Amino acid sequence: MYDFKALYEARSVAHAAELLTEHPQAVILAGGSDVLIKMREGKLAGVELVSIYGLDELRGVSMEEDGTLRIGSLTSFSHITKDPLIQKYINVLGEAVDMVGGPQIRNIGTIGGNTCNGVTSADSASTLFAWDAKIEITGLEGVRVIPIQDFYIKAGKVDIRAGELQTAILIPRESYEGYKGNYIKYAMRNAMDIATTGCSVNVKLSENKSTIIDARIAYGVAGPIPMRVPTAEAAVKNQPVSKETVKLFADAVLADINPRTSWRATKEFRQHIAVVLADRAMTEAIRLSGGEL
Repeated sequence: MYDFKALYEARSVAHAAELLTEHPQAVILAGGSDVLIKMREGKLAGVELVSIYGLDELRGVSMEEDGTLRIGSLTSFSHITKDPLIQKYINVLGEAVDMVGGPQIRNIGTIGGNTCNGVTSADSASTLFAWDAKIEITGLEGVRVIPIQDFYIKAGKVDIRAGELQTAILIPRESYEGYKGNYIKYAMRNAMDIATTGCSVNVKLSENKSTIIDARIAYGVAGPIPMRVPTAEAAVKNQPVSKETVKLFADAVLADINPRTSWRATKEFRQHIAVVLADRAMTEAIRLSGGEL
């Protein structure tokens, strides 16, 4: 049922990098919720596996001295949703990953695996884009930290080089301090389904809650990779908190997104849904920030 050539178990991050360098065609095994399905389908016949599942150093959420939130790449979706730091500072990420699959998948699936797949429909991805996340990548030559926008190269491909593995996702303090966000997933079913479109919005309001100081919006399934929408973001910066501003924001997303037609939905339907979700997510983000419309 599971046709693989060899399984190597990493004892540390450095050992994992050594194994991946020695076996450049090997596939990383973390939670296994995606890899094991592909193996069962025969898509990875004869594969070599490097298991990093035992590396507890890659699990958990912590805050660094400069206020950066550090999410270990092996942290499961369930742990992210329940983590006190996530709930306090970026609760929307916990809400987003709580929409992944069912309870069994959320208990075993990892945020690192979700992002390293490089798919545009990943529920964590659009929210991480909206929070200006950075990706920490470790190899024998050291550590690289790159913006998540640069991590995604094309559909199904991310910037992980031979001998490297993703070790953490970082949210800088300036990216979350003073912001509140909302994620909305539109799918054909309420559970156990891939997003037809996903939209994540966060805003920072003025002290008197009357002006949008900053707004960020990102989508899944609005292009080949998760994407930010700079036209909409720029349109509402320093604009008054009002229904008219929210409508301006939502309508502006059409200038940047480029969804495709698939068996799940047509391009035109996804464009329509993108506008509706932007309106709703922005409205809720403003409410969470203490603003009134």
